[in-house]
Amino acid sequence: MPFRSIPSAAIAVNRPAANGPVVVSVPHAGRIYPSEILSAARVERSHLERLEDGWCDLIAAGAVDAGATIIQALWARAVADCNRGEGQMAPGEVAPSLRNRFSAPGRKERAGLGVIPTRLADCGSLWKRPIDPASLHWRLESLHRPYHAMLAEELAAARDRFGHAILIDLHSMPAIPAGQPGHGARIVVGDHFGATAGAWLVDLVMASAERLDASVSRNQPYAGGHIVRTHGRPGDAIHAVQIEIDRSLYLTPDRLPDTARIARLAHWFAEMVAEAGQARPSAEIFPQAAE
Repeated sequence: MPFRSIPSAAIAVNRPAANGPVVVSVPHAGRIYPSEILSAARVERSHLERLEDGWCDLIAAGAVDAGATIIQALWARAVADCNRGEGQMAPGEVAPSLRNRFSAPGRKERAGLGVIPTRLADCGSLWKRPIDPASLHWRLESLHRPYHAMLAEELAAARDRFGHAILIDLHSMPAIPAGQPGHGARIVVGDHFGATAGAWLVDLVMASAERLDASVSRNQPYAGGHIVRTHGRPGDAIHAVQIEIDRSLYLTPDRLPDTARIARLAHWFAEMVAEAGQARPSAEIFPQAAE
């Protein structure tokens, strides 16, 4: 089937009246399903919706009043996963002509959670046919590449203006199963084991999360995905953390927003963003990025 760019905007950028150094990324809460995606799917839309970080954009919404620029993917995660690299897919999920591009899949890719999600455990393949070159190109050009270009642009502008920039990449998660690292945590803060942010920022976010009276984990089981690993360069004064919030903290059992609990988390998140925007990086030494 032909793929084309369609008029509906794939990304929203909300800038505050008075900018600060914080950029908030919300890559997985999009709820728009382009017609091409629904036509290509072999499963009902309700299965594709399970990929979403349902409604966590409502938690981020107030951050703009706290001085943060918010960048949000409006198209659903089923289009393309902005928190995976362009080379992250299992070869068996793509057309033969593409397989050389995806030769070393990891655990998530083998499970179907690559740059294009391709399967869920209990319903099998999501698409009628393997991802072909036209479909891959359309998805990357329409959402994935513009999203990362916008993040890079906003972070560079913030660093140039303030001397440093902060990226907070916001996600939600299911409850962490028993026996898995981080079990019991309701919030997970990831900095890829110290690689994507200075300790001053991670400590600030951890302390803020602990004020919610919810168990908080660092890097277990989510250490930070492609977004923070790509854009977090503390040696270049760009600090990035990923935050995962247990959906049971703000959704009903039917996966709908709980108004009161959403409001509580949105207030917390805005206060954390404001606090981060006023903080100043400590004098830590980081390796400089390669030229």
